Order: sequence, then structure tokens, then C-alpha cells
Amino acid sequence: MTEAPQDPRYDVIAIGNAIVDVMAPCSDDLIKELSLNKGGMTLVDEEGAKRLYGAMGPAREISGGSAANTLAGLSAMGAQCAFIGQVADDQLGEVFAHDIRAVGIDFDTPVRAGQPATARCLIFVTPDAQRTMNTFLGASQFLPPETLDANAVAAAKILYLEGYLWDPEEPRAAMRRAIEAARSAGRKVAFTLSEVFVIDRHGDDFRALIADGLIDILFANHTELAALTGEDDFEAGIASIKDKVPTLVVTKGPDGAVALQGGERAEVAAEPIDKVIDTTGAGDLFASGFLYGHVREEPLGRCLHRGAIAAAEIISHYGARPEADLKALMVEKLG
Repeated sequence: MTEAPQDPRYDVIAIGNAIVDVMAPCSDDLIKELSLNKGGMTLVDEEGAKRLYGAMGPAREISGGSAANTLAGLSAMGAQCAFIGQVADDQLGEVFAHDIRAVGIDFDTPVRAGQPATARCLIFVTPDAQRTMNTFLGASQFLPPETLDANAVAAAKILYLEGYLWDPEEPRAAMRRAIEAARSAGRKVAFTLSEVFVIDRHGDDFRALIADGLIDILFANHTELAALTGEDDFEAGIASIKDKVPTLVVTKGPDGAVALQGGERAEVAAEPIDKVIDTTGAGDLFASGFLYGHVREEPLGRCLHRGAIAAAEIISHYGARPEADLKALMVEKLG
């Protein structure tokens, strides 16, 4: 059994895709010309990634990945974090490792030699701020369970798992091992459902994890909630799952978010901003704000408010990593 340190070293340790985002603005006509799934996320192979990159205009490379984005937000607020994810021994792998360490996040997963290359997500941002993501998962799909540091997992108050990474076999096994380590150490497990297509493929697994009491905090958006529960009505979906997880957090885009915990329900409106530039990472940063408050045992409504503030910052510019001083922003908005 893994022993939990008396004083946790980390607030949150996360397992997720180690991805470099390649982002560029584009027209709706280009989305149609390339037959892309506007506003969604589509998996592509390496050749497809090269083809789409060639069709992009001037682009920015920014380290991303859903769980890594969440940790970047947490770290910016002052939380102690660590990340587990797989990169290749290549230039983009070096970019990812440098970027995540530069924001104060521990990242010690050994690089993977040979092919495939480090994962990348080609993101086309249309004038309405919708992001159309096309992801080549590359090396991130090959996170071996044996590289998992169970003691590091035990040293975190919360283990945060990215649903996207449940799809490939090796990282799925690594995440199952991490859940065992966290539960053995008396730590909490948080899980984000990530995308409807992941639920379509692995919903039975997720429902089993919930039924077995292995998920303490579940993050979903309204469409993922419907896919998980089979309930198209939002309130019916909430009702069907709220008693199965200790903390449920559901975002509703511009309509705010709701959380339920211990019989309490809290809601928050979306934080107003002047203009939505890019919705990439909104859910990831909402989770940052919520988790920051949660590990500090703040009231449920305040945790939601932190999430809304962090999400509003991220959609006010390109990219899924904070540009404003989130710590100062929280003080300004919350006092």
C-alpha cells in the first residue's frame, strides 16, 4: 500500500496528454474547404496533421493539453502541481517540457525515444471565437504504467485525470494504477470527461468508476453530462448522477456553471468580458479555479466563482494558458 505523506507536497498532480497547440485564425470558408468539424475535436494521423499545418496561416505554438492547461492555471494562482505525460525525444517534446517547467510545474516523465513524434493539436480559430481542434496524439498515447511514480501521486491532495487520455490502452492502465495509489493514500480523485466522443467509446468505464466510488470530483459540460447519463434534459441529468459523486461540477458555456456537493447546490453566471476571442481551454481553466478553491476548502459558490474568473481570462485571448496575473485577478474580483 502506498503511504501518504503527512504534509502533501502537491495540491494537484495530473495525468494527461502532453500536447503542443499550434493555433491560427481562419475563415469559416477554410473550415468548409478542409471539411473540418467546426467547434469540435477530431483525431488525425501524422500525415493529416502535416496536411492541415500546411493549410494554416501564420500560427503560434503554445504548449497545451487539457490537464496540463488546468495545472498551468493552478500554478499561476499559487498552487503546487506536478504533471505526468509522455513526450518524444524531439523538438516539440523539448518545447512542452520547457514550457510546463517554466510555470513552476514538476514534470519528470522520461522522454520516449523513436516514433511517433510528440503530440500536437492544430487549432483553427474562426471569427466567432470557436476553436476547431485536430489532434495528432503521437507519443502521448504511449505513457507506460511502469513510469508512474506512485509516491508522487500519494504526495498530492488531488489526482486529476484527463478523459481524453482514457482512449489509448497504455495511459488508461497508468491512470487505473494512479487511482489505486491515490485511493490507497486517502487522496481525492478528480476526473474530467473531456469530450462526448470519449464518453461514446468509454462511457461504461466511466460509469463503473463512478458506481465503484472511485471518483470524488467529476467535471463535465452540459453535452458531456447528457452523453454520460442518457438524459437530454439538463436537470434530469444532474438528478441522475448527483448522488453518485461527492462533488459534481457542470459547465454550461455562456450560461455559467452549477456544482453540487454534500446536498448543497451552487450556481454561477459566466463572468462578463468585453469580447470572446478564443474558447480554447475554457473548461480547463474553469477546473483550475474550482480546484484551487476546493483544495483550500473554500465554500462551493466561491470555488465556482474562481472557475468563472479563470475561464473568462482564457477566452479573452488566443491560447489555453493564462496571460493575465490570475492571482491578482482573483484578489481584484473576490477580495
